[in-house]
Amino acid sequence: MTTDEDDSPCANGDPYALALRAGRGPVYLRLAGGCRIRMPVHRWYAHPTEADESVLSRCVGPVLDVGCGPGRLCRALLSRGVFALGVDVTPRAAAHAVARGGIALCRSVFDRLPAEGGWQTALLIDGNIGIGGDPRALLARCIQLTAPTGLLLVEVDPDEVDERCTARFEDLHGREGPPFPWARLGAPALHRIAEGLALSVTDQWGYGHRRFLVLGRRDSTSGPR
Repeated sequence: MTTDEDDSPCANGDPYALALRAGRGPVYLRLAGGCRIRMPVHRWYAHPTEADESVLSRCVGPVLDVGCGPGRLCRALLSRGVFALGVDVTPRAAAHAVARGGIALCRSVFDRLPAEGGWQTALLIDGNIGIGGDPRALLARCIQLTAPTGLLLVEVDPDEVDERCTARFEDLHGREGPPFPWARLGAPALHRIAEGLALSVTDQWGYGHRRFLVLGRRDSTSGPR
């Protein structure tokens, strides 16, 4: 991992990396269709919310936090004696996670990762089911990473959406970062994808405007937690 400014997206004014450096927004996710979603940067740097706690209470270690950002969830788990590793493709995000007391790698979930096939919980929170723009491929990769009895904890969109698109980060003044593939899924769409991957929904709940599901292998002996 590196925190060198010349290697960071901050060097060319990327709005997302600049928001991470400041620890606050506003920064927006601009979708190809024109929709603009404000990203909760303040939440990424705050203590876990009650909604986050509902996720943390269901985690069994070791935990892999995919797209960990500044690492609030993996830090919270470590403080409770649950081993957690964060992975994030943004150097500044991974560096912040480590500087704030977490354990994180600057790496894609599709890269080679430690303990493949041994993680008991994989987290896809804060919209990270959208990583790579192909939720089926992402979930299939998370299956490879988790143990046979492992679980995937996924946050979905509160709306019944099923969208694959190109997105960019954008600041308050409309300055944009580079494009990347992204996806948005609601619970019904995640159910459909899970069915095709021989995954069962073992738990689902809402907390405020946020929605979460737990997925496990159908042939696993583990039940809802």
